[in-house]
Amino acid sequence: MPQGYLALVLHAHLPFVRHPEYNEFLEEDWLYEAITETYIPLINMMDGLLDDGIDFRLTMSVTPPLASMLRDPLLQDRYIRNIEKLIELSKKEIDRAGGNQAKYDLACFYHDRFLNCRYVFVDKYGKDLVAAFRKFQDAGKLEIITCGATHGFFPLMAEHPEAIRAQIMIARDHYRECFGRDPRGIWLPECAYVPGIEKFLQEAEIRWFIVDTHGVLFAEPRPQFGIFAPIFTRSGPAAFGRDMESSKQVWSADEGYPGDAAYRDFYRDLGYDAEFDYIKPYIQSNGLRKFTGIKYHRITGRTAHKELYHRHTAWERSAEHAGNFMFNRERQIEHLAATLGNTPIVVSPYDAELFGHWWFEGPDFLNFFFRKTACDQDIFKTITPGEYLQKFPTHQLATPSASSWGSKGYWEVWLEGSNSWIYQHLHAANTRMTDMARQHRDCYGLYDRAMKQAARELLLAQSSDWAFIMKTGTMVPYAVKRTKDHLLRFNRICDQLQSNSVDEAFLSNVEWRDNIFPNINWRYYI
Repeated sequence: MPQGYLALVLHAHLPFVRHPEYNEFLEEDWLYEAITETYIPLINMMDGLLDDGIDFRLTMSVTPPLASMLRDPLLQDRYIRNIEKLIELSKKEIDRAGGNQAKYDLACFYHDRFLNCRYVFVDKYGKDLVAAFRKFQDAGKLEIITCGATHGFFPLMAEHPEAIRAQIMIARDHYRECFGRDPRGIWLPECAYVPGIEKFLQEAEIRWFIVDTHGVLFAEPRPQFGIFAPIFTRSGPAAFGRDMESSKQVWSADEGYPGDAAYRDFYRDLGYDAEFDYIKPYIQSNGLRKFTGIKYHRITGRTAHKELYHRHTAWERSAEHAGNFMFNRERQIEHLAATLGNTPIVVSPYDAELFGHWWFEGPDFLNFFFRKTACDQDIFKTITPGEYLQKFPTHQLATPSASSWGSKGYWEVWLEGSNSWIYQHLHAANTRMTDMARQHRDCYGLYDRAMKQAARELLLAQSSDWAFIMKTGTMVPYAVKRTKDHLLRFNRICDQLQSNSVDEAFLSNVEWRDNIFPNINWRYYI
């Protein structure tokens, strides 16, 4: 029997971005880049592990907005258009590499990579990556967990419990549609928790969730085993705390593996380096440049001059780092087991997009880590939090502390000078949605459609991504516009409902634009 367990948890999430009113839209690239650089590499990794008989466990959220986009025919077809343009561009790069062997090898690497992405997406999984992830869950290797319906920031909805309940129950229903079962775990958006959320998780029959380190360490009463065992809340669901030691080794660009000089540099991209006339067909139609995903340089160091990327060297470095990460977890778990006297679990959560998108070699690191862990040591095993609860069903009863995994551990990222203006409008909309749901609880037909769309618009306005973008200062006009647009549509629909004059043409247009959750149950707001 192992001395302890490690749970790697990847949070796969993107805000719902879908613009059928335009032929192309820059922010849709967030999805296409994530498919090419993160989701397909993770799928390839898990397929390889299964083919080679490697036993592994991985936990991964696939949030409702992400799953909705991955299943959307419009976005599926637009991804194919995107990857085919990259295949064409990479072929041109091969042809123009000339006698530069290093550039030629990298161009061939990207061309083969893009061809593989098209094969996996179109031929192997029929454009349905949600089905691909479901396959690994059905094989018992991957536990897929849910999230808030649109990644709403729950602590700032605490005055409106109906809104939190709707976020959780609508997410649960959507998970059933995607994966054919109920979710056992949930990634609370931004790992943000305040006491009381667990009663809605219990109603949805969700058994566990993750909080940041201090959410467990400052629980009441103090947990005997700290973050290295879950605690049961008084409503039932268990809370697992994030281990900072293992987390920081991976996500920190300064102290962790991703900052190694051998790894690919994220910011140097052909879309900005190439001559304009050459790259014009592959950037924005208005002539503004953008990332293509073809990057020829390695991190090198804190210098403007960047050396060429050497794929094999970076691949070998990812194997070294995987071995180091395994060694550190062996020593950590040996120490915990001897000191605490229990069978500890180390929970290491990360944004999934770190692996492949931000840290290009991240999927290689995971692949090496799972193989080394299965074959080269017996101190610990990988596990999912759900499996750990099945193996060890008895734990301390405690109430986690209010917390998030944002900067300084609470709400500062999502409630400060740049974004605080949104909350008076969101609070008013939450109140109005509850009132409208109670007034129209027995409606049907056109009015039922209007209530469904009002719920969709409110949920989309609640996405924590918009406040986060306003705080970080990137794509701020888009985040502001999305917040305002959804609130304006929500209020227009409510005005029409109150005046008994629903405009079907307007409603149909909004349903076409914001088509998330086609089977939404708006009565959760009652």
